[in-house]
Amino acid sequence: MFYPRTKLGSFPLPDQAFEIRLRTYFRSPLKNTVSFGLALLVSRGIPEGGKQVAEKVAKGELDSAFAIVRPPGHHAEEDEPMGFCLYNNVAVATSFLLNERVRTGFILPELGIKKVLIVDWDVHHGNGTQKMFYKDPRVLFFSVHRHECGTFYPTGEDGSYVMIGEGPGEGYNINVPWENGRCGDADYLAVWDHILVPVAKEFNPDIVIISAGFDAAIGDPLGGCRVSPYGYSILLDKLMEFAGGKIVMALEGGYNLNSLANSVHACVEVLLQQKPVTGSLEAYPFESTWRVIQAVRQELCGHWPILVAKLPSAVISRTASLIEISSSDSDGELEENEALEDVIKPFTNLKVNEDGQEASAISSSWRSELSKINVWYATYGSNMNISRFRCYIEGGQTEGMRKPCVGSMDKSQPKEIIWKTFPYRLFFARDHTATWGPGGVAFLHPKSNVQDKSYLCLYKITLEQFNDVLLQENVTRYDMSCPLFDLTALQTIQSKECISVDFVQRGWYHNVVYLGMENDIPILTMTCTLSDINSFKSGKLPMYPPCKEYANTLVKGLVEGKQLIEEEALAYIQEASTKPL
Repeated sequence: MFYPRTKLGSFPLPDQAFEIRLRTYFRSPLKNTVSFGLALLVSRGIPEGGKQVAEKVAKGELDSAFAIVRPPGHHAEEDEPMGFCLYNNVAVATSFLLNERVRTGFILPELGIKKVLIVDWDVHHGNGTQKMFYKDPRVLFFSVHRHECGTFYPTGEDGSYVMIGEGPGEGYNINVPWENGRCGDADYLAVWDHILVPVAKEFNPDIVIISAGFDAAIGDPLGGCRVSPYGYSILLDKLMEFAGGKIVMALEGGYNLNSLANSVHACVEVLLQQKPVTGSLEAYPFESTWRVIQAVRQELCGHWPILVAKLPSAVISRTASLIEISSSDSDGELEENEALEDVIKPFTNLKVNEDGQEASAISSSWRSELSKINVWYATYGSNMNISRFRCYIEGGQTEGMRKPCVGSMDKSQPKEIIWKTFPYRLFFARDHTATWGPGGVAFLHPKSNVQDKSYLCLYKITLEQFNDVLLQENVTRYDMSCPLFDLTALQTIQSKECISVDFVQRGWYHNVVYLGMENDIPILTMTCTLSDINSFKSGKLPMYPPCKEYANTLVKGLVEGKQLIEEEALAYIQEASTKPL
């Protein structure tokens, strides 16, 4: 077997397409034979690529195919492009296979394709594909995606599990909407085993077309999920049992080149009927995953009797925790976030609701609401220095910083500043940051301990400003069309004590911790997760003392805040740098 090397995007004309065939060699006692079992169709700018490979697979000329098409397509609707999608490649190919196929005036012979299963595992809902076949019982459309009550792109209720089709197509549209990010191999496998595979067996498709987005992969900066290459290989392997293995994959989203390449490679191995890549699955799905699965089964059981039976309590009781689960690939380096800025930035121009209301208008709505709510933001690192903290409010940079901050939308100064001590452990970890260069930065252990003592500077700011600081602490820039930490989270955290903000989970400070109340106003800080603590202890993540510039900023904050004299501040930082966790 060989993989020809090619450089995507190097075509002289935007409407060109070419095919790469991957050879698999089957040896027999009599002779060596060569079978062309898979084609990679690479195209740009037109939906012909998907049609070409779908036709070849339907005719039996190819066992399976992977269409590497750009731009992606599953958001594009009949008369409207959206979400980087101009043409709906999968919908065009599906319609071509099912309906009368006319080319240059000639009617082509039937291909025997009467039923098509479309599986959309892109992290975003395939709204365009859904609308194309919403009333068509010949197409079983299945989409698993982040939804979060309609707040995740493309937003709205199209991706809800209650959208099951209409008229003759009722029951043939299946949405599995995640309530949260971080869903990984175990979550997707549970959906396959308890929804998709049993329904697909009853549907018995003639061909399977996959909207193969890989933005749910570990390390993707937009998806926020955790599917591994091994996970993708298992999901695809389970689909190979349908339609005699006639699979057509069409590339959709994917914004981390390493994650994208590794995931595609794993799938190509499966299509070539090699062994799935080695790996292991997480033990259990999230509790929210089982809740969604049960809701989907209940909604569809009248159309698919196989879904009537309730899942055993012994199965659904085995769950993972959102707070504790973490992947090393999700521990986002600040430098990597900077490198991905060019990918993230275009999303700031996307429309985020069905009425075409701009993100800025929605942003203004939540900002207006949260600007009326005050919180104490408790700082223990460089933000103890007021001049450093003002960078997060006003923008800019202060002495020792290598890059500026973008600042908050509301540049109002803190209404009040107080100092308090808390029974939490201060320590320094990581070995390099884009802001300060080589050296560790401050973290607060997310669990309290009466034997520990840390000095924290509390800024009375609005919840709107807290959202802007939370964003800047974790990623460089992103469109704030909705808050990261809203009023519901503010109410919930008082009983949960901490909330991991999934939207910025690649950052180091996405774990918001509740420290109590001061004058009836909640005190919040942001730090690492318990999973990170275990990684620091095991050496998986480095612990490192701060660089001189960073340490000086902390000392300045403690001294100007009249908490310690300079010698005491240096000793405080030295102890935090050397004392083991």
